[in-house]
Amino acid sequence: MSRRALIVDDERAVCQLIQGVLTSSGLDSLTLTRSADATGYLRDEKFDVVLLDFAMPAPSGIELAQQARGSGFNQRTPIIMISDDQRPSAVSEGFDAGASFFLYKPIDTTRLQRLIRVTQGAVEQEKRRFRRVPVRSKVRLSSDQGEIECETIDLSLNGMMVHSPRTVPAGSHVRVTLDMPNGATPLLGTGAVMRTVGEHQMGIQFDLLRTDESGRLQEFLLPLIIEG
Repeated sequence: MSRRALIVDDERAVCQLIQGVLTSSGLDSLTLTRSADATGYLRDEKFDVVLLDFAMPAPSGIELAQQARGSGFNQRTPIIMISDDQRPSAVSEGFDAGASFFLYKPIDTTRLQRLIRVTQGAVEQEKRRFRRVPVRSKVRLSSDQGEIECETIDLSLNGMMVHSPRTVPAGSHVRVTLDMPNGATPLLGTGAVMRTVGEHQMGIQFDLLRTDESGRLQEFLLPLIIEG
């Protein structure tokens, strides 16, 4: 699967310059000159790296970074903030909003290439977190609407798709009890229903796993992810 970047800058020439560098680094790019168009993409799609202009008509790069960090798909995606404002307060504001790196205008293409290489370690880790593995395991979901006995269709470090006798509305919070292989203690955590498919499938995103539980899930899944 090709790597994909999102570039948002109201200067078309800047978008074209960045896109050229990313193409040479093996990334496909979606470029937007209207920042308002980026909101839906950040909410609904997963990117390997996001580049945002610091100062744009609303929403600004700061606001878009905050939206990315609040989304399910791009909470940990590397964000490069592009700016001609080198004030320490601007840099602090960017990092507080979720920026991973700053790139100043006029853009130094050599530095941009270096930043893209640096992000790749984080990208590979993030891909592993979202990579789905076909796994059949019993799972119990508990919510204000009762308890449902389900079975996983696939499982990732970030969540799971389950087959269930009924669904609960997207946005519902659930307590998760996931059976582990070889009779191990079930994994406990919480999550949210991100989507429903028909009347019998739900996509669940984990939102809270204790460190030890997350470690057990990684120990189980990573060998399967690497094999895949």
